[in-house]
Amino acid sequence: MKKIIFNKLILDVTKFFFLSSISLSLIILVVQAVNFLDYISEDGHGIYTYFGITILNFPKIFSRVMPFCVFITIFYVINKYEVKNELLIFWNIGIKKIKFVNTLVIFSFFFLILQFILNIYIVPTSLDQAREFVRNSNIDFFPNLIKEKKFIDAVESLTIFVEKKKKNGDLENIYLKDSLNDNQSQIIYAKKGKLVFNNQKNHLELFDGNFIDVDNKKITTFSFKKTEFDLSKYKTKTTIYPKIQETNTKILFLCLYKLKINKDYDLGKTFLKCNNETYSDVIEEAFKRGIKPLFIPVIVLISSLVILYNKDNFIYLKFQYILFFIVLSIIILSEISSRYIYDINSTLIFSLLPIILFAVSYFFLILRLRENL
Repeated sequence: MKKIIFNKLILDVTKFFFLSSISLSLIILVVQAVNFLDYISEDGHGIYTYFGITILNFPKIFSRVMPFCVFITIFYVINKYEVKNELLIFWNIGIKKIKFVNTLVIFSFFFLILQFILNIYIVPTSLDQAREFVRNSNIDFFPNLIKEKKFIDAVESLTIFVEKKKKNGDLENIYLKDSLNDNQSQIIYAKKGKLVFNNQKNHLELFDGNFIDVDNKKITTFSFKKTEFDLSKYKTKTTIYPKIQETNTKILFLCLYKLKINKDYDLGKTFLKCNNETYSDVIEEAFKRGIKPLFIPVIVLISSLVILYNKDNFIYLKFQYILFFIVLSIIILSEISSRYIYDINSTLIFSLLPIILFAVSYFFLILRLRENL
């Protein structure tokens, strides 16, 4: 009997957690998808790149909302059981409240492991794959970027100005500036032109214009009747190098090893700049992945304290508000604590924080239930 009702409890918690977390993550993803439209409207990437980046950001969002959804799940399920008098079944068949809480705390390790897997493996990999979409993407929507009387600089080293753009795509009075390097640049003017897309390569066909080559103080000019200007060789201005949050977890910890233990350690070929300037960012990201999940058992434990009073007790509602505020404060603390990580000592202090909170909360639970032990 006891096993059956505990199985039902775990099943209810699991179902509500995934329902709430996936729903909330999808809502946030839809909102963020609007911001990702800049990849098309500002940077000229295609629809395939846009949807790839959007979908691959889902694990990150799910991981971020997970602690809050764990809290809401435990709080909601226990309150639902209390309102429907289902908790009385537990107490009437001899299950002690400490056993009830212990079961939920043990089950919280499922959420803990899931959070570790997301933070350490899935999220960095998915974010890096999203960046890979940008690295391998052509500026497929370049025609949509070109607007009348507006400077376009969606790609590196190239600026385009078009005085008039007709409905059929023909352009008039086109100015291009190609910055070859610090001392060399090329300016192209053409009376007419059009953007051509062939074999996945963009190029401009220009008519009746001039080339102006600038090399330090030397200027060379020559005219043309028709020429083609290749756009496919230019790279997007969108950041293509991995950010720290997209870096492999193993590389992060090897970087910390190199900076604090063995300065001669060869990190190998990696995009990560492992030096004293990036140390604070690296240790902050390592804290987010390795320490923040430890707050989940604390969240489950404190949320479970709602069983200390039943709905007929006059302080029941007040106690719920207090627990809600405490757990919400802990979630906020876990989010902002990583920003105050700057050396080994601060890392140690914040790493011990979830353990201390768990011990204090459990000790409070034992004191309240000592007559039932």
